[in-house]
Amino acid sequence: MSDPVVQGLIEALRALPGVGQKSAQRMAFHLLQHNRAGAIKLAQALLQSVDEVGHCERCHTFSRDRICSICLDPTRDARVLCVVETPADLAALERTGSYRGMYFVLAGALSPLDGVGVRDIGFAPLLARAMDGVVDEVVLATNFTAEGEITAHVLSEQLKSRGLKVTRLARGVPVGSELEYVDLGTIAHALMDRR
Repeated sequence: MSDPVVQGLIEALRALPGVGQKSAQRMAFHLLQHNRAGAIKLAQALLQSVDEVGHCERCHTFSRDRICSICLDPTRDARVLCVVETPADLAALERTGSYRGMYFVLAGALSPLDGVGVRDIGFAPLLARAMDGVVDEVVLATNFTAEGEITAHVLSEQLKSRGLKVTRLARGVPVGSELEYVDLGTIAHALMDRR
């Protein structure tokens, strides 16, 4: 049986997504044996993040300030609002450098089987933001999972009924791929969504 403090570290690392017992143990042992400075840096960064980072009051992404830098950026197009599931999705879109509008982070997706409904994902604040008199178009950039598709459908119906233009991210064959290796569902969607 290992030391209770070491076991506590292993259990804490298991809180990370995709990290099982063996991976957590390997990380803990590595940090303690080979990278104590890295362990201290990690611990300090975690404490600082938990203490200082909250959610932007306008878009709900992570931010140290009440309003994040994207929402405060006057060069962004406030008429276009992109809806994503998580701050990680927002970060991915930002890395492309091709979107210059605003965002709204739902903090999840609808999942009726798991009991996640519209009240659990920031639906009401999204409607308020979309109906602010500035937004003309809402881009639904939820994931292409069953939950993301349900979420996009429900949001689309609600937003369209309020007179807003609603668009959805295109889906299709990834750049650089060969058709024979692409799954059939992706090919079918690419054919239906062709332009």
